[in-house]
Amino acid sequence: MPSTVNQDDWDLPRLRASIGFEDDFQYLSSDDQDTEFFDVKFYPYADDTHDSVFAAVSKKHIVIYRLSNKTNPPYELVQLIRDDDEDALNCSCTWSKDPETEAPWLCVAGRDALIKVYDVIAGTLVKALKGHGGEINDLATCPTDSSLIASASDDTTIRIWSLDPAWEKQPCVCILAGEGHTAHLLTVAFHSTGRYILSAGHDNVVCLWTLPDLPPEPTGNPAQPLAVHYPHFFTSEVHSGIVDCVAFFGDLVLSRACHEDIIVLWRIEGFSSKDPPLSASEAPTTSDPERLTRSAFAPVTASSCPPQYTRLVQFDTPNCGHQFYLRFKLYHREGKHPVLAFGNAHSTIFFWDLARLLGYHDFINDLHDPDRDRLQPIHRPGWLVPVQHKNKGDTINKLKDTASDRESVFSGRTGSVDAETHADLNVDYGYETLESWRDRYDLTHVEESVVAHTHINITVKDFVGRQVAWSAHGDWCVVVGSKNLAIVLQRWAKRDNASNAQSSQPSSNIQG
Repeated sequence: MPSTVNQDDWDLPRLRASIGFEDDFQYLSSDDQDTEFFDVKFYPYADDTHDSVFAAVSKKHIVIYRLSNKTNPPYELVQLIRDDDEDALNCSCTWSKDPETEAPWLCVAGRDALIKVYDVIAGTLVKALKGHGGEINDLATCPTDSSLIASASDDTTIRIWSLDPAWEKQPCVCILAGEGHTAHLLTVAFHSTGRYILSAGHDNVVCLWTLPDLPPEPTGNPAQPLAVHYPHFFTSEVHSGIVDCVAFFGDLVLSRACHEDIIVLWRIEGFSSKDPPLSASEAPTTSDPERLTRSAFAPVTASSCPPQYTRLVQFDTPNCGHQFYLRFKLYHREGKHPVLAFGNAHSTIFFWDLARLLGYHDFINDLHDPDRDRLQPIHRPGWLVPVQHKNKGDTINKLKDTASDRESVFSGRTGSVDAETHADLNVDYGYETLESWRDRYDLTHVEESVVAHTHINITVKDFVGRQVAWSAHGDWCVVVGSKNLAIVLQRWAKRDNASNAQSSQPSSNIQG
């Protein structure tokens, strides 16, 4: 059972375990021996008394694991499902629930253009949703209605599906297509309100769509899905390459493209989810096809030309090369630090604590405040560590470092960073220290990429991190990808071990 986070909020994940999955080779054709897991998602509907459960999807397999800090190793296989369909090569998954019994369902999709819905407890196929005309590359579940699923396809459309029995005969309730994308789609994401959707793909374009009011049941004979032809925002200016991952951060947008080695945080000017949704007729059309950005939220008029989007921060993700289908994941929960995680194409996992960016800004403002009382200490966050050069022959310092590092491993703290603040009277930190902090936390130079606050190197050579997932409480992080591997990372292990000493055996509400 996850514990409540307090002063340990500043902790970032540490490597806990790796899982080697069953090999796909024997189930693939002789010319398709590229075995890897493409997607991973934690079950989002469990209550606080249950351990975290995640699903990972490869071309032919679906594996369900439970994670627990009470066991060693900390994982247990709950379910294994193999897709025996000849045309199936899966790459995406998303969780849902049986609308009637609330039993856990997992939706899986890939090359065969079907969305297969599995009863995870029974390990059986419930239904298959058909309608796309090309490979499905991403799935997402509506955060306000677990029966609504969005899918992004090579056919350039986003489809919204309902798992509600009322839509059994026509499960596709809405199609977003027409004048948005012109090439294969790779990624789709819901806004937390469930009213807006982001999409992107091979055409370098990011679109924001507004979902219409969906009827509770099909209308017309035969029933037809609603059609949305124009997104309310369209841009090909943010990225110059294939965009393979998008997400909302509140009303802001996170996105990445291959070749660029960055994740960009940016704002659609004028967009606020607190405003009433715009109507379909207010969406900009392609009457000016030369315009690279079209927006209904900050429309261009003859008398003015306001900015339609603003780049805010870019995060440095080196060594991704020409690989695409590399997905970041933002942990974002009310009252918790937002933490961004990403795995590159060369065995490195990066983490950024976005709360540190604001904390650094406040600290620097205090440091340079001309009215500050120089006789009083300045309070420096524990994660802002001054650069210190030690003598190579200083044995005592080496022993201290070893002990400190050992303690940090057991505490779950990253790089021996302490969560407490320090009262510094001497604030002459030096150029090297200030530059090190600026590289990781400064937001004043948008064109400069923010270096990861911590990174973890995987000993498996050239491990490609395809997808990242966070548990609901942020205590577990899983990265899946090539080499048939899942990398399991954890925060707050020492604290949870102490609280688990007198607790019961692990449980999971995903088992029958």
